[in-house]
Amino acid sequence: MAANLRVALYQPDIAGNTGTILRMAACLGLAVDVIEPAGFDLSDRNLRRAGMDYLEMAALKRHLDFAAFEEWRRAERRRLLLFTTRGARPYTDFAYRTDDILLFGRESAGVPDNVHAGADARLLIPMPGGGRSLNVALSAAMAAGEAIRQCSTGA
Repeated sequence: MAANLRVALYQPDIAGNTGTILRMAACLGLAVDVIEPAGFDLSDRNLRRAGMDYLEMAALKRHLDFAAFEEWRRAERRRLLLFTTRGARPYTDFAYRTDDILLFGRESAGVPDNVHAGADARLLIPMPGGGRSLNVALSAAMAAGEAIRQCSTGA
């Protein structure tokens, strides 16, 4: 099942996107990791406004920085899957596991090279229409949907 899948946000810039991802994750039973610092006030009040009434349902874990996140992730023995426009492998051609972490970068800048290089896989959402990138919340929903589908059906 998808119960152990996690979505991680690297230094998110936009409270509304983070709130949307928290709401999606709460509804789908996924946990969310926020790797700080964020580009907005991460207070419960601000997140509650962005995520509406879903904050209480969300399994949210905050990490002081990427080093703290990596220490926790390695102790948990979880794969880190980075969704990036610099990826070469389509996200639908990847075999997900229930303990994967789906990582999404900052809306303004993605992730730095060291984070990119440290990911276990770098996955791409193909955009044959020629767009530069998708909204991070939409990307997270697409990726989570595919991971849940595979983990639920054994595909």
